[in-house]
Amino acid sequence: MVGLTLRYNAQMFERDDRRKGNVMSNPATPFLTAEWRNLLMINYAVEPAVLRPWVPRGVELDRWQGQTLVSIVAFQFLNTRLLGIPVPGHRDFVEANLRFYVRRRVGDELRRGVVFVKELVPRPAISLIARLAYNENYATVPMRHHITSMGSKRTRLTYQWQAGGWWNQAAAETTGRPYVPADEAEETFISEHYWGYARQRDGSTVEYRVEHPRWRVWSAANVLFHADVAGLYGPEFEAFLRQPPTSAFVAEGSPVTVRRGRSLEGGPE
Repeated sequence: MVGLTLRYNAQMFERDDRRKGNVMSNPATPFLTAEWRNLLMINYAVEPAVLRPWVPRGVELDRWQGQTLVSIVAFQFLNTRLLGIPVPGHRDFVEANLRFYVRRRVGDELRRGVVFVKELVPRPAISLIARLAYNENYATVPMRHHITSMGSKRTRLTYQWQAGGWWNQAAAETTGRPYVPADEAEETFISEHYWGYARQRDGSTVEYRVEHPRWRVWSAANVLFHADVAGLYGPEFEAFLRQPPTSAFVAEGSPVTVRRGRSLEGGPE
C-alpha cells in the first residue's frame, strides 16, 4: 500500500508539472527533507572522456586541481520526509552512489553540482519516486551497514550491498578528531556541491538545490572499496575504480533539504 501511494503521488507530481512546463513547479518548496549521516566518501581520478557521455545538457565538468573526480559515497539516510510527510517503512535506510562533479554559471553565480551515475537503495519505493520525480538512475538492492566504535578517536564504517551475486562493500576507519576543512581543501570541493543535475528522457536537464551546512570531516584509514564495478556502473569505470583512491574521508553529515527541480534551457557542454 505504501508503494502504491508513493507511486500515485509521484505520477501526480509529474503530470501536474509537465502541464506547467517544468518538472517541479515551485523550487522554494522542499521536495524532501532528511538527515544524511556518516558519509563515507572515496574519491578517484578518471579521464574526462569517460564522464563526458554522462554530462547533462547545460552544465560542464568541474575539476579539482585539473583532475576530474568521481566519488563512491555511502551514508545513512535518516528521518526522511517527502513533502513534509514521513512514510512508514521508508524513513531510515542507507544509500551508496557513484557521482561526479559539474558546474553551471548563472550570471555572476557559479553553481557547483553533482551528477549521479547510479544510486543504490534498499527500498523500491524510494527508487520509484526518484526516477519519476527527477529521472535519477536509482536501483534497489539488498543493503546493510555497520558502524562500530573502536575507541574515542576511531570508528569503523562498513556499507554493503548485493550486486553480481555477492556482497559489495565500501569501508574505512576514521582517524583523529573531526575538523572543518578549509575553503580550498579537496574535502570542501567534494562535499560542498549544492546542486544536482539529472538528464531527462527527452534530453533536457533538471536542476535542483540541496541545502545543508558545511560538514565536519575525519581523515580516513584502512579504506576498502570492493564492488562489481562493470556490472553496476559500466566497464568504462573499471580501470579507474580498481586503482587506489586519490583520497578518502568521512563527513559527519547534518539535516538536509532537497528542493524541487526546474528544467534548464541550456545548451550542450
